[in-house]
Amino acid sequence: MPRRSRSRMQRVEEEEVNEDWLATYADAITLLMAFFVMLVSFSKIEIPIFEKVQAGIAEEIGKREVVRPTQVLETDLKDVVFNMAMDSAVSVSTDDEGLLMEMGSGSFFQPGSANLTNDAVLFLKDIGDLLQEPRYLGFQIEVTGHTDDSPISSPRFPSNWELAAGRAIAVVRFFHALGVDPDGKRMRAISYGDTKPKLPNRDDFGNPIPENREANRRIEIRIFPKYSRVF
Repeated sequence: MPRRSRSRMQRVEEEEVNEDWLATYADAITLLMAFFVMLVSFSKIEIPIFEKVQAGIAEEIGKREVVRPTQVLETDLKDVVFNMAMDSAVSVSTDDEGLLMEMGSGSFFQPGSANLTNDAVLFLKDIGDLLQEPRYLGFQIEVTGHTDDSPISSPRFPSNWELAAGRAIAVVRFFHALGVDPDGKRMRAISYGDTKPKLPNRDDFGNPIPENREANRRIEIRIFPKYSRVF
């Protein structure tokens, strides 16, 4: 049977392929790689820097402005301070760990006491309501108590450490009663007593500095995202 030979003509159609997406994809992958390399290089996550990098990547990929959660919370906290006219007793700032709210003990507690004043109750209620908003449920809360170097000795508070602890615990318990941390996994109280003064309690001659002592008597509330550190 004779073989039939058939010639095949191969048509090669050169189609123009739009490969513009590859450039965008490569840019995105490069940015993500740089982001994870930076994460590995951080021995300690600095929240403002972390959020700036995170927002920068999101803006580069999505071409839109990204508002950082810590920045929004700082604005909301400052609004509460302003609306409650607590500017002279409370300050709100940002540091490497997140947000820091400092409250002068003189406006929140009676001398030698861990009982909240009426002004403190009203102010902390607004703060607690704010921290219960869904957008802020991912933030941890750490309350620290500080005193000056004036020794205290009472049946309830044998030392400055106990006094500072009592005040920090009073704030945490108040927030807990509001429902800020029903599971007990979001807050903690710490006492530093007189071991971490903001300013020297005494001058070079050992004389007390009243205004410095007043500044050192304080409660600090640190608010930071869960991913920054573990309790």
